[in-house]
Amino acid sequence: MPLAPGTVLINRYRIVSILGQGGMGSVYQAMDENLGIAVAVKENLFLTDEYARQFQREANILASLRHPNLPRVGDYFTIPGQGQYLIMDYIDGEDLRQRIERLGTLPEEEVILIGVAICDALHYLHTRTPPIIHRDIKPGNIKITPEGQIALVDFGLAKVMSGNQQTTTGARAMTPGYSPPEQYGTAPTDPRTDIYSLGATLYACLTGTIPEDGLSRATGKADLTPVREFAPKTSRKLAAVIEKALEIDPQDRYQTALEFKQALLSASEIDRPPISQITVTPPPLENLLPASEDLEAVENEPQPVAVMDPMLKRRTSRPAARRKRNNGLLPVSLVLASVLTIFFIIEPGVPMALRSALFPALPSPTLFVRPATTTQPVAFVPPHTPTPTETPVPSPTASPSPEPTETPTPTITLSPSPTAFGGSGQIAFASNRTGFMQVWLMNADGTQQRPITNMPDGACQPSWSPDGQKLAFISPCAGRRDQYENAKIYILDLNSSSDPLPLPLPASPASDYDPAWSPDGNRIAFTSTRAGNPDIYVYNFLDGSLKQLTSERYVEKQPAWSPSGTQIAYVRELVYGQVWVMADSGQFQNRFSLSGEVNDLWPKWVPDGTIILFSQLKSDGIPNLFALRYEDRFTTRAVRIPPRGQPDPGPVAQVSISPDGNWLAFEGWPDGRNHDIYLMTINGANLVRLTTDKDFDFGAAWRPPLKP
Repeated sequence: MPLAPGTVLINRYRIVSILGQGGMGSVYQAMDENLGIAVAVKENLFLTDEYARQFQREANILASLRHPNLPRVGDYFTIPGQGQYLIMDYIDGEDLRQRIERLGTLPEEEVILIGVAICDALHYLHTRTPPIIHRDIKPGNIKITPEGQIALVDFGLAKVMSGNQQTTTGARAMTPGYSPPEQYGTAPTDPRTDIYSLGATLYACLTGTIPEDGLSRATGKADLTPVREFAPKTSRKLAAVIEKALEIDPQDRYQTALEFKQALLSASEIDRPPISQITVTPPPLENLLPASEDLEAVENEPQPVAVMDPMLKRRTSRPAARRKRNNGLLPVSLVLASVLTIFFIIEPGVPMALRSALFPALPSPTLFVRPATTTQPVAFVPPHTPTPTETPVPSPTASPSPEPTETPTPTITLSPSPTAFGGSGQIAFASNRTGFMQVWLMNADGTQQRPITNMPDGACQPSWSPDGQKLAFISPCAGRRDQYENAKIYILDLNSSSDPLPLPLPASPASDYDPAWSPDGNRIAFTSTRAGNPDIYVYNFLDGSLKQLTSERYVEKQPAWSPSGTQIAYVRELVYGQVWVMADSGQFQNRFSLSGEVNDLWPKWVPDGTIILFSQLKSDGIPNLFALRYEDRFTTRAVRIPPRGQPDPGPVAQVSISPDGNWLAFEGWPDGRNHDIYLMTINGANLVRLTTDKDFDFGAAWRPPLKP
């Protein structure tokens, strides 16, 4: 749970406000009471021995950095049983994202100066021993101070390279448009990763538009729009420099930051950069919002910045001509070396991050959580609902599987402070309480439970469209199954009184089930037996096309879209179920979970794409909830939710995350008999039973906030 304003750490650092929620905890603006200056405080609440050692090691390395374009680390300490804390410079000012929103585009000379300054900072980082790779360069992470100085901030995704070992702390999701293909897992990241991201940032500065996503370009789904199509007054030489930095293959980019810097200078009329620190036009004073206002604006953002960014909106509302796709482009080979985490989010513009599923205040990425105003956990009052007499209901038979290998678990006991019931207030689920399985809808406090389907052969597996207006489901359905024979997918428009319509797929006697709506609402991924074995398919509403993504001899099922819509997690059954991840084109299929002889089922991405939640089904047939960071894929670092030693919620099947990222709705049967819908906070605390009917309830799906 975030620290409350006024909290004093080690009798010195007084918390002023929360700036954001990062991969390992929160980031605060604070006042150094001894020196009377503003500082930024980064906390690490992921206190397993391994990650605590990594955080301290990275803190020691970053504390040695001294560069005019980088914030400095001034202090480090641990509060036993609470967390580790890092004190850094607080960088006031306007970030480039705000500057682009204010001005539309930036002058060419200013773009070059910004690029040169950041190249200097990158050269410094890349030539440290061991080298440091930032890996999250984007407009929101470059600040212009009130004096016009340029600073590279937010080391939340930085990587320290040590020989063949690469470690990170607090890793977060890729940023579509600014991240190169290798950062999605296509190849190891190295200094050229930062070259690409800086090139994308300068592209946005010149054009006011985010470049096409790197993974989409690598998979042949998009081409880079030339700079001069958006900004025809840009010099040809500078446009060529930026476009070279954005090459898909790292070998085709500038190989060092110094090489990129020299190319920028050669494309300008600047003979040589200033000997003193480079400066640009300072932001207007009226644009420097107080931290409280900035925080309020961030809190009100319903989606990650990458989705809501005005530059992305500008691209969709201003189509540009595309070059003919170059089929000769070789997609970058995709193999991401496992990366551990490094740290820091320091600017006030960081979006409200997502609550990590690994511990109370985030063990990794981020889940759009509002800051608490008290240091005590918010009391949760369960909804008052009568509990009818329960009669035994047989649980589904689970395939036996040995115990999972031991994985590290967080040791902290802090609790998050979620907003009540996740914000949107409605949850769909399946129930057979009327004699047949039907899809039901209820308020998030468990009230007003009512059926919304009346299919003669039953219905289940609800999946919401991202605007909350439509619901996909399957029929027939007699109960929770691994496969649903003869099932078809239907779409129910809740704004219409018309009957549900079948998804307009080519006629087939095959079974179609496990529907999952893409984040943009244009596609539905699902499992189908159209090719014999269950495989993953995608139907496109825009052109009516159907594409088979997997075609192995194994069973592949339960697709789940990443928040960016560029990747799909799914389950592949070899001997046991495993979580895999692939591009939305079906390319780059890579194993995600490495859990041993257990069945990993029902993957679900957290809202910023940095963690995948899934259930592990053991030999006793009881599914336990686990979380694994994307950065830790194909490792045994999955963490149980809640951590061992905390109250056990019992079986957790098919989780659905609330719109605000603070709550999980799921099927549970802690009494061993009655399958009902339960709620708990993202860290596995505050268990609440929503349904109490004696019959079988499952498949909870939290309704997104309604959009017109």
